[in-house]
Amino acid sequence: MSETLSTMLRLGTVCPDFELTDVVSGKKVSPSIYKEANALLVMFICRHCPYVAHVAGELANIGKDYRNKSLGIIAISSNDAEAYPEDGPEGLREFAVDYGFNFPLLYDEMQDVAQAFTASCTPDFFLFDASRKLVYRGQLDDSRPGNGKPVTGKDLRQAIDAVLAGAVVSEDQKPSSGCNIKWKEGNEPEYFVG
Repeated sequence: MSETLSTMLRLGTVCPDFELTDVVSGKKVSPSIYKEANALLVMFICRHCPYVAHVAGELANIGKDYRNKSLGIIAISSNDAEAYPEDGPEGLREFAVDYGFNFPLLYDEMQDVAQAFTASCTPDFFLFDASRKLVYRGQLDDSRPGNGKPVTGKDLRQAIDAVLAGAVVSEDQKPSSGCNIKWKEGNEPEYFVG
């Protein structure tokens, strides 16, 4: 199990616009569906990655714990589904239903959304404030498969809570780590070193 770190996109970056299909509802989803929310969390995840499997329950909990707060959540899977069929729309739909995700899980077949975010691993987290400027990118918490640390979501939750309270998010942020995004042959972006 090789580990890839997130690219740590520059803070203050404006949220890229996109429109992808939710694997559960079949509806098109874009960040604009949360235009009234004070914060927007975009997560790059997939089904087959052991790092994502390790935290999937906590991702579902975050969705539930913040459902009545002014936080929009969008999850995206950008893996090559030909090489990793579990990460295709049907496998992702089962994954979302099994974990009870109450946020859309979108499939980025062309991988251009992942590239717009400079996403490099699963999981990879991007939190934007009310003006849709990046205030947090980094790890969920210190837990990794096999390191014995509990999955709490501490780092991401602290950032979300700060944004929702109108406070400044600490710039002391640790990169996320996980499996590299499975790029289609010839589609690896320049920023990706894997």
